[in-house]
Amino acid sequence: MWIERELAASLVGLAQTFPVVVLVGPRQVGKTALLERTFPHYRYASLDVGELGEMAETRPDDFLERFPPPVVLDEIQYAPAFFRAIKTAVDRRRAERGLFVLTGSQNFTLMKSVADSLAGRSAVVPFLGLSGREWAAAPGFVEQHGFRELVWRGSFPGLWAEGTPARDRWYQGYVASYLERDVRNLLRVGSLRDFERFLRACALRCGQLLNMSELGRDVGISPTTAREWVSVLVASNLILLLEPYHRSLGKRLVKSPKLYFTDTGLAAYLMGLQSADAAWASPQAGALFETHVVGQWHRWRDWHAPAAGLWFWQDRSGNEVDLLIELDARLVALECKLGSRPTAHDARGIAKLRAFYGADQVSAAFVACTADAPHEIADGVVARSGFTSWEVQPNTKAGGSSRRR
Repeated sequence: MWIERELAASLVGLAQTFPVVVLVGPRQVGKTALLERTFPHYRYASLDVGELGEMAETRPDDFLERFPPPVVLDEIQYAPAFFRAIKTAVDRRRAERGLFVLTGSQNFTLMKSVADSLAGRSAVVPFLGLSGREWAAAPGFVEQHGFRELVWRGSFPGLWAEGTPARDRWYQGYVASYLERDVRNLLRVGSLRDFERFLRACALRCGQLLNMSELGRDVGISPTTAREWVSVLVASNLILLLEPYHRSLGKRLVKSPKLYFTDTGLAAYLMGLQSADAAWASPQAGALFETHVVGQWHRWRDWHAPAAGLWFWQDRSGNEVDLLIELDARLVALECKLGSRPTAHDARGIAKLRAFYGADQVSAAFVACTADAPHEIADGVVARSGFTSWEVQPNTKAGGSSRRR
């Protein structure tokens, strides 16, 4: 069963505006399937296949003769030299749009090549697995599975297809192939077992401030190596680092980022949680829920509001707000609480934020929870389901609610 992706219409619009569109995301999030469905009249070539990757890298003219635009090129990072040929082809056909649609799963090589060769010629769109709204729109999914299983099983579309192997087996193969194909290409890791232990240590730190020294010590590697390996996970789009909001930097605010996995199912697998019930009964349940909520808003930003800033806020006294959405220099504050009945006490971090920056700087405030229906829990703070994102308005009065997208 095909699950409609929110980004399809936007990709068509971008292809009508730019000569090159680049879709960047982890392996298995559905990049190829989306592009084949969205651009059925385009030619298609995967550079992950040795022969085609080698041809694009060493004989670009022959490759373009075999696959002339318009064309979808999958896993473009395997032929970095081919970006010069793309630039030349685009410059020869300046009036044309939608010539190349590219995908990639490694940001290191890909984004350097895009910056060097395709600046001003390309639109770059980050892409992740299913959003809560996409998943909920699939017929029968909410009734049959419930959102808790989405958080535990994860957002990779293949996990929801008929005939998919058991969830644990699927992730076992995913992690093994990721270690073999991506890590070996990006790093000289002495022991893949050490790197897998590092993955598991990162999963257990979801929603926490990132401390490289502690992370390295727990795995038995240096802080420098930990920092390098974190960069690989970010480049592979497996984790994201949420930076602290620091308008008016001062000693009262923390400066370390928080770590999240881009897929909660992968995090839950690495945590060793073997069922949805076990996940929601575990000490990691709150962190998994927060990771899911933050992931929904990253999708929202990347797919619908690329100018928005996403941050968290925390001062040295421990007062914090899990997510800030910055729109038109004003803030939407969002706190994550696992439970269906949050109280005003759960919004105390939002109150501290308002006191710190001024209430007029906070255009709206929410507590993301598991409640079925939105309801106000404090002055200007609305509790609503965190399983999906919703529309936020930058000019709403402080505390005002936003209508559903």
